[in-house]
Amino acid sequence: MEQKTDNEIVRLERVVKRFGDFTALRDVDLSVQEGEVVVIIGPSGSGKSTLLRTVNQLEKHDQGRIVVDGIELTDDARSLHQIRAEIGMVFQQFNLFPHLTVMRNITLGPQKVRHMPRQQAEELALQLLTRVGIPEQADKYPGQLSGGQQQRVAIARALAMNPRLMMFDEPTSALDPEMINEVLKVMIELAGDGMTMLCVTHEMGFARNVADRIIFMDEGEIVEMSKPEEFFTNPKEERTKAFLDQIL
Repeated sequence: MEQKTDNEIVRLERVVKRFGDFTALRDVDLSVQEGEVVVIIGPSGSGKSTLLRTVNQLEKHDQGRIVVDGIELTDDARSLHQIRAEIGMVFQQFNLFPHLTVMRNITLGPQKVRHMPRQQAEELALQLLTRVGIPEQADKYPGQLSGGQQQRVAIARALAMNPRLMMFDEPTSALDPEMINEVLKVMIELAGDGMTMLCVTHEMGFARNVADRIIFMDEGEIVEMSKPEEFFTNPKEERTKAFLDQIL
């Protein structure tokens, strides 16, 4: 496993996000270091996915500061473009282009954004498909794959951009139970390789075994943050205890 460093990749300072009268994020402070795996858990509607979506500005925050890899997120389109090129995002739904082959889904970003020659992009795609365990699916279309295979293609597509940060928004929640482990296996290997990861998940085994820190969110706030062993065996806050009693 690669050595953790003290280089900060993500910083959120008093971040607020509102949807009309509803406050989805309330004064959220968070710092993620390079090589760190941070897992966010909490009940539905607690702000977990919104937090991820503000980091890559799929949702614009209303107050506070967000800095990613030294660049503060503003309305400046150039800074936004820079940041999105550095963040890999894997969603609940796979968001693959159904009319493109697996190979083309993966090579599109490196060719368009990184200006990588086609042959080099295709070689990279095959390496990444091998890494996620499905090199034989390169010429198929997403609709010909299982859900677990599609999600692994989505991970390979994100990795093809050589991101500084990988974010996962409940990547196994749309999968049949027998397909969950094949996606978690890839995520565990990425963590072991030293990838910086910010993950929203309901998979408590993954959280316990892979996370450097676990964050519990409720009602748009970070209620508790600690190392997995402490989080699961000795939670400090009553809201955390109540949540863990429900799911464990």
